[in-house]
Parts: sequence; structure tokens; C-alpha cells
Amino acid sequence: MKKTLKLKPSVIKTIKIVGILIAAVIAIFVFYHQEKTALKQLGYTDAAISNIFKKWKVGEVKEIKENKTVNAAFESASYKDENLSVYQKVKYQNQKHLIQNINTLTSKKYKPSEISMILEHGNDLDVTNFAKRKKVKYLEQFFSVSYAKLKNYDRYVDYYDKEREDAETTVLRVNMDFDKEDYTDYLEISDFNENVLVNKHRQLTSEYVPKNLKNVPADLVKTKGDKIQVVSKVLTAFKLMKEAAEKEDRHLLINSGYRSYQDQEEITATYLDIYGQKYVDNYVAKAGFSEHQTGMSIDIASADTDVFLESDEYDWLMENAYLYGFILRYPKSKEEITGYKCEAWHYRYVGKKIAKYIHDNNITYDEYYIEFLDTE
Repeated sequence: MKKTLKLKPSVIKTIKIVGILIAAVIAIFVFYHQEKTALKQLGYTDAAISNIFKKWKVGEVKEIKENKTVNAAFESASYKDENLSVYQKVKYQNQKHLIQNINTLTSKKYKPSEISMILEHGNDLDVTNFAKRKKVKYLEQFFSVSYAKLKNYDRYVDYYDKEREDAETTVLRVNMDFDKEDYTDYLEISDFNENVLVNKHRQLTSEYVPKNLKNVPADLVKTKGDKIQVVSKVLTAFKLMKEAAEKEDRHLLINSGYRSYQDQEEITATYLDIYGQKYVDNYVAKAGFSEHQTGMSIDIASADTDVFLESDEYDWLMENAYLYGFILRYPKSKEEITGYKCEAWHYRYVGKKIAKYIHDNNITYDEYYIEFLDTE
């Protein structure tokens, strides 16, 4: 007969303990895997998940569900347990010091909604600098305006106190640099962009040359022998507009198009000699500050008269130019905004969508740009 192997009670006990430990390890592994999968499905990264487990916050985060700001908080070395409820209420922004700045702003008693507003209106540097200052008073007043800039806060306050304008007008005017003298502390622009805004506060460099310049055919030029260039799409749109005008016995021509920085220097000097400084200030841009350097603007003329303001072509353009993507750049009713006296002949190509909005809302390109296109 075979002898039955009989284990000692101590060995049996050890085996049971080992079995329990193995089962526990397996259970923990399964639990960890399930919870990690659940967190990943909610959009949390591996780095965030690791810290969520370390800080024993799995249950709380699962209740919060998907949240980019919370994810960024757990990825950050600046995470604070006491601010978790704040993180989940703050709208995420892709900024390097996001969590650090949220912590600082929270310590200064800003509410999550106010912190979201601050983050939305500035880049990482703007927010970091703003977070260093004492809590401000007029936050919602100015930053409820969608295009307000965090870095301009002090300028808004100064302009508001001085001019007593409403908040939206204050933001618009300051963003347009109305609180600065013309041709001083201006923005310098070197990269070609068809939507570029040029005025007395935004200068094109002497090297700035538009792309896709095309020669205007001689039959479209008002003065015989003039060599005029414009950006290709401007010429295409003008031809379509001219064809439409011809059907109503209106005869459009081009008097001027692209001018280089050097061309504008010569023009300014000539007009200064002939008409004096006051005329130049009202009607002639300094070199680099002229829209003609963009290649997107043209001076339109009538084939039938030299007095464009009194022509049928002028009346036709006022009704129809926007349909072809053109706007009257310097209207009489907007001289305070544009900084120039009315130029009935000066049209800027901005495309049909923008032109229609400007026409329908009776605003200038300056205002449209600041509200919808400004990224500086």
C-alpha cells in the first residue's frame, strides 16, 4: 500500500495564506485594470491616472467624469487636493502653467467662473502675469466682451475712467489703440496675410510684399500708361463686379492698386510739399501704414467722370460692392474710427462673407478685425 502524504498543519496554514495573498493580488490587479480602463474611457491620460491612484481619488474622479482641467491637474506637480472642486469647474485652456495659475487665482478668492474668464482672455504669459497682481474690480465688466484682452486690463480701466464710455466701446477702442497717439507704439507686421489690418497703429515693414500680385490689364486702368498691380483674387473679383455694373450702364475702372513702402514714401513727400501737413494727416498714410501696400485695396474710378463722389458708379458701388467682396474702407460716417477722412474711391477686398457682415452691420473693417480676426 502507498503511504498518503500528510502535510503538517503549519504547512497547510502557509499554503492557505499564500493562496489568499495570490488571490488578493489578482483581485487588486483586476480592480486596478478595471478602474484604469474606466478612467481611460473618460479621457484621462496614463500620467494623470497614475497620480489619481496615488492620491486615492479614483472614486471622486469617476464621479467628476470627463474633464480636461482635472486631467491636467493630476498631470501637474502643482496639483492641490483642496482645489479639486475648483479644477472641475474651470474651463480648460492649453496653457503651460494652467494649474499653477488656477491655484494662485483661487488663493486670491476668484470664483471658478472668474478664473475661466481670465484664462479665456489671455495666453499663458498673460495669465501668469495677471495672477501675480491683487484681485481686480472690473473683471466681468470688461471680460464679458468676447474679444477683450487680459493684457489690456489697465488700459481699459484708464480709458473707461477718462472717457466714460461703456465697457464694450472701451474694449473696442483700446484694442484699436485709440488710447495711443497715431503712429506711436505701433504694431509692426512682416508676414503677408490677406486679412491684415493696416491703419495708423499697425505698420507693414519695408520688406512686406503681398503674394500673387497680378498686372491689371490696360483696359481696366483709368489713366493710360499706368502700371497697376493687385493681388490675383482682387483682380478676379473686380472683373466680376465690373461686368455686373456694365449691365446697368455703370463703367468702373481702377486708378490705383498695390504701392510699395518706397512708393508710399514718395507719395507722402509729394503731397506734403503740395498740400501741407494737415492734408497729409487726414488723407495720406505714412509709409508702411497704407493699405495699398497690402495689394488688397484699389482706388476705383468712373470711366465717364473724374469726380467720383458725384458719379453713378459711386452710387452703384454703395449698393452693390459688398456682393463681390469689396467694402468702402473709409466711409464718411466712420472717420473717427478709421482715422481718415472719407475716401469715396478707396475699396478693400475682404471676401463676400466679411463684406456682407460689414455692410449689414454698418461697421468698419477695423471693428470687424478687432472683434473676429485679431490674434495679437
